[in-house]
Amino acid sequence: QVQLVESGGGLVQAGSSLRLSCTASGSFFTIVTMAWYRQAPGKQRTLVAEIESTGSTNYADAVKGRFTISRDNPKNTLYLQMNNLKPEDTATYYCNSGPGWINSRYYPNSWGQGTQVTVSE
Repeated sequence: QVQLVESGGGLVQAGSSLRLSCTASGSFFTIVTMAWYRQAPGKQRTLVAEIESTGSTNYADAVKGRFTISRDNPKNTLYLQMNNLKPEDTATYYCNSGPGWINSRYYPNSWGQGTQVTVSE
């Protein structure tokens, strides 16, 4: 069973920084693509950034140059460093683990419970 636990959200002023963390259970972490998504009230959940098992990364245009995704495989932890935050970054941020097989066991696409990020003017 996949368990993802996010932390690090909060209320900050525009221009500030936050670092989100997502700790994953199980040995699947090292082989799957991990990602951060966000969802603002009344809007669809959208991809913020993703990182493959190789370390290759991809970012939404809205966060390029401001956010950095990284992973610490020995700690089974995913990070999102968010700098120069803007009010439009306000949303619930979700950790996502992609599907994968390891040791003949299938791990499905999974989500954390979300952490709120609120950026004031």
